[in-house]
Amino acid sequence: MSAIVYNAQKPLRAEYKQTPESAMVTDHARTSGQDASDPFHSRVEPMDGCGVVIPVGVHAAVGGTHEAPTPGDLLCAALAACQDSAVRMVANILGVELTSLEVRVTAAVDVRGTMAMDPAIPVGFQSMSCDVNLQAKDGTPPDLLEKLRFAAERCCVVQHTLKSPPQVKTTFAF
Repeated sequence: MSAIVYNAQKPLRAEYKQTPESAMVTDHARTSGQDASDPFHSRVEPMDGCGVVIPVGVHAAVGGTHEAPTPGDLLCAALAACQDSAVRMVANILGVELTSLEVRVTAAVDVRGTMAMDPAIPVGFQSMSCDVNLQAKDGTPPDLLEKLRFAAERCCVVQHTLKSPPQVKTTFAF
């Protein structure tokens, strides 16, 4: 099994050690709804110029049609994708050959909070779970799989962001 992650990261690790400020990256996304008067539909481009545009809908539980992923679905997708890539990259570094991998994220929210029905009910998800189901090549030592679990959980940026959220500054331009 080729350690392509190690080889890709080796020069980066040297650069970041020499110039720590170069390790700071900024991700971004922007919306671009086609009809600003439509309260139930928009689009999000998860990376400027990437050419991928994801339709976004509103959940039926708050009056939408829910025929497209909602922002909550996209948050779950971000956590699932981040944990998946963390597992794959760490497995490659450790030499663990994965035969299957599925990450499923679920999140529960009481929508009365977002609908301002009761000030005692918070706006936002009250619980989230991230279930990682993986299989490795027969004969993989259990202690190596435990090392994989620990390291993959340790380096999942989205999971750590959700566990210890940064302050979010929102500005409106009129």
